[in-house]
Amino acid sequence: MAPPRLFRSFVVLSLIAAPLSVAVAAPAEATPLQSGGVVNFGCATSGKLHCLGKAIRSPKGNGPLVVSTPVGYGPAEIQAAYNLGGLHANGRTVAIVDAQDAPTAEADLAKFRSARGLSPCTTANGCFKKVNQNGAASPLPAPDYGWAEEISLDLDAVSATCPDCHILLVEANSPDTDPLMTAVDTAAATPGVVAISNSYGGSEDSTILAADAHLNHPGIAVTASSGDSGYGVSWPASSPYVTAVGGTTLKKAAGTPRGWSETAWKGSGSGCSTLEAKPAWQHDAGCTKRTVADVSAVADPATGLGVYDTYNSCGSSSWCDFLLSLGLAQGADGWVQVGGTSLSSPVIASVYALAGNSVTSGSYPYAHTSGLYDVTSGSNGSCGGTYLCTSVAGYDGPTGLGTPNGTSGF
Repeated sequence: MAPPRLFRSFVVLSLIAAPLSVAVAAPAEATPLQSGGVVNFGCATSGKLHCLGKAIRSPKGNGPLVVSTPVGYGPAEIQAAYNLGGLHANGRTVAIVDAQDAPTAEADLAKFRSARGLSPCTTANGCFKKVNQNGAASPLPAPDYGWAEEISLDLDAVSATCPDCHILLVEANSPDTDPLMTAVDTAAATPGVVAISNSYGGSEDSTILAADAHLNHPGIAVTASSGDSGYGVSWPASSPYVTAVGGTTLKKAAGTPRGWSETAWKGSGSGCSTLEAKPAWQHDAGCTKRTVADVSAVADPATGLGVYDTYNSCGSSSWCDFLLSLGLAQGADGWVQVGGTSLSSPVIASVYALAGNSVTSGSYPYAHTSGLYDVTSGSNGSCGGTYLCTSVAGYDGPTGLGTPNGTSGF
């Protein structure tokens, strides 16, 4: 049987602007957009797995909606929502595993951090490092516009959640199982790495059981996006060696003790694995095998993170935004508002880094539920109304045990 086809797990509300020359503060709350629907963000790799990201359609055409200012949540909102303010990772490293190369990754990360008031994270100061799947600085994989967007999302999500985390970006040669698992092993073997985020997934088949060994790195937290298509299970989120991360809709809630409210995001993946054995630390009765997800964080693009990406097929001319809006060019040209469980996975990996615990698989949150905000409403699909697709008090499929309330649950 062929290896599982892997997909990027992100959704984009594209709010693309020309690169800015000054720092811009993020709005206090993401602004919902009105448009004529959505368009697929798309990947440029022919014959490979296609991206599942989506963008708000421009009223002018079939491309993403273009605006002039950054939107979405930023570091202040993410840290406030999850009670992470004032915490430090003391230089611990979060590894990001993605496929293909993002040529503008470091420059775009610098722009995001400058605009959001964060200190630089660069190769020169030792905070940022980009390597290929074997751990070398070159040769890097072929670039890809779609995966470049994913990489921007991941790097900026780590920066927003854990500003003093070091970041290792490991780029696999292609979005296939073997290269990505080689990249995971490379990340795990790198000194200082305490968490590895995987914002991709694919259907389960018999090959995943052998590939699971590449996700088993005791002492390192490995997170995986649960999926963006609602009820249903994907791998590697279904592996018992990872923390499967679902998604929520995160909104400000003035007058409440927390100041925020969360519901299950309708796109969050969940359900019962057909192949992976149930870990000893899972005790829900509805699945005889592994249940997804374990925990969750913000994933709804309508309440997503504003990130910065400039890798595109039209350059920096005044026509680029117009071509992007019509769908006649690929990539991005500035700020985009993103979501999907591609956002929630690096957020949770960063919380693990802030916690600084030596964890094994996803078991730790199950023994420390007091460190989580329970999400008790929302649904990701139809499964007969059970906890596997509907949020309830305690454990449920779309949001797992809940979202971070500080770091004690991790």
